[in-house]
Amino acid sequence: MERLFERHDKYISNVPMDYIRDFIHRVDWEARLLVIRGPKGVGKSTLLQQYIKKNFEADDRHVLYCSADTNYFTTHTLTEVADNFAKIGGKWLFIDEVHKYKGWSSEVKEIYDLYRDLHLVLSGSSLIQINDGQADLSRRILIYDMPGLSMREFIRLESGIDIAPISLADLLKSPNGFCSRVRSVCHPLEHFPSYLQFGYYPFYFEGKREYFSRVENVINYIVDVELTKHRNLDVGNTRNVKALLQVISQMTPYEVDIAKLSKATGISRSTTLKYLSHLEEACLIRRLFTDLKTVTDLQKPDKMYLDNSNLLYTLCPEKPEVGTVRETFFANQLAAAGHTLEYAGYKSGDFRIDGDIVIEVGGQDKGFSQIAGQQNAFVAADGIESATLGKIPLWTFGFLY
Repeated sequence: MERLFERHDKYISNVPMDYIRDFIHRVDWEARLLVIRGPKGVGKSTLLQQYIKKNFEADDRHVLYCSADTNYFTTHTLTEVADNFAKIGGKWLFIDEVHKYKGWSSEVKEIYDLYRDLHLVLSGSSLIQINDGQADLSRRILIYDMPGLSMREFIRLESGIDIAPISLADLLKSPNGFCSRVRSVCHPLEHFPSYLQFGYYPFYFEGKREYFSRVENVINYIVDVELTKHRNLDVGNTRNVKALLQVISQMTPYEVDIAKLSKATGISRSTTLKYLSHLEEACLIRRLFTDLKTVTDLQKPDKMYLDNSNLLYTLCPEKPEVGTVRETFFANQLAAAGHTLEYAGYKSGDFRIDGDIVIEVGGQDKGFSQIAGQQNAFVAADGIESATLGKIPLWTFGFLY
C-alpha cells in the first residue's frame, strides 16, 4: 500500500487548483459507487485529483487515488487493493482509467458488496460498459458523462471573466437580459471564433501551439485503441473509420447519404451504420433522428455532425462550411448541458429540443420562414450581440453549463 500512497501523494500535490470546473458540483460524491465517463482529454483525471486535494488533508490515509493503467495492476488486483485499503481504515477509493483493467466490473461489484463502508469513485472512457455480461452494475452505480469545456468555461480560462451559467428556460424567457449581462463584462463575439476552433478540450491551455495535433492524437487513440478493444473494431478497418470521420467533416448535416459514405470508405452499408453508432458512443460524432422513440438499431440518422466544432476544424482538410460549424456548436452545447436533441424535420427547423422547443440555426440575416406557425420556436443567429423578437444570439447557447 505504501507504494500506492507515494504515487497518490505525487498525483495530488502536482494537480493545479487555479481552475476547477463547475462539473465538480454536479457529482454526488457521497454515493457509494459512481463513475465519471468521458472521451480522452476532457479532464476526468484532473477532476478526481482536484476533488481529493480540495476535500482531504495531504496526509489523510482514508483516501486513495490510483490509476488502473499503471504497471502496479499487472501484478495486483483491484480487489486486493480494496481489501488492504479497507483493513487500514480506508474510506474513499478513487480508481482512474478503470476501463483499462480487464474484468473491472466483476471486481468492482465484489468490492461494492464486501466493503460497505468504502466509497468507490471511478473514471473511464465514454465506451465503458456498465453491464458487460460479467457483472451488471446498473442498479448500483451512478453515472456521470463529462463533456469538454463550454464556451462560458473557455472564456473564464482564457480571460479570467467568470459568468454564471444560465438555464435554457431562462435564456429563452429573457435573452436580452442575459445578453446585456454578458456584454457588460466582455465582448462575446470576440471569443466565439476562438472557442469554435480550439476551446473544447482543456489541454489547449497546457500547450496552444500543439493543440490540433493533440486533438488528432485523441481521435487516433479512440479509434485505434478504445474502439478496437471495447467495440471489437477490426484493426484492419481503423483506417476506414478515420476516413469515415474525414468524409463526415466535409458533409453538410442535411445530406446523410449512407451509400455515399460506404462507397467513399470502402465499408458496407450495414457496417457503416454500426460504426456510426460506435463513433457516437465514443463522442466523436452525433446522430440526430426525427423521433427518438421509434429509433431502431442500425437506423440511418436523419442528420449527423462531428461531436464538437474543434473536431471539425481538426479533420476537415479545407475550412469547414460555416453552417455546419454553427449547427455543430449548437448541438454540442445543448447535449452537453443535458438536453435531448432531435431533428425537427425538413422545412420545420434544425433542432427539436426536449420534445417541444424548435430552434433554427443560421447567420444574422436568417429569417423565420422555416419555423413559421410553430409554437415555442426560435432562431439562433450567428454574428449578433443582442436578441430581437424570436431571434437569439448563437453564442448565448455556450453558457448553459
